[in-house]
Amino acid sequence: MSKAPQLLVPCTLLLVAQLCCFFHFSLGDIGTAATYSPPYTPTACYGNDASQFPSSNLFAAAGEGIWDNGAACGRQYKVRCISATVPRTCIPNKTIQIRIVDRAQTSASKPTRGGTTMVLTTTAFGTIANGSPASINIEFQE
Repeated sequence: MSKAPQLLVPCTLLLVAQLCCFFHFSLGDIGTAATYSPPYTPTACYGNDASQFPSSNLFAAAGEGIWDNGAACGRQYKVRCISATVPRTCIPNKTIQIRIVDRAQTSASKPTRGGTTMVLTTTAFGTIANGSPASINIEFQE
């Protein structure tokens, strides 16, 4: 009886383990983000209440894909830039946590690009991306 089949299983497991080190397996969703500037009030979630905004200014307006009839209000997401049309736009290994405070479609300030998954404040956008592209590709998770 040959020992080759018995060696195949450990070798396969070793190969899979090695591949896991080389590839990043995402646990989040993929989308796009634009940016918007003040004024940020009133918001669709909290009106003119200034206490809605985190002191870090890391907040966002939800695009229609995550708005969920207003259920997105108050949700927090971890967000990172994964690509953009201009090389080296994304700041490597930089992830931020944002809070949804508004609806992009009705925000007081218009986003740099419509139809994105979320619209980040200029502070949040600048923390994960260099320059001022109209939008970036993001990975996000609750």
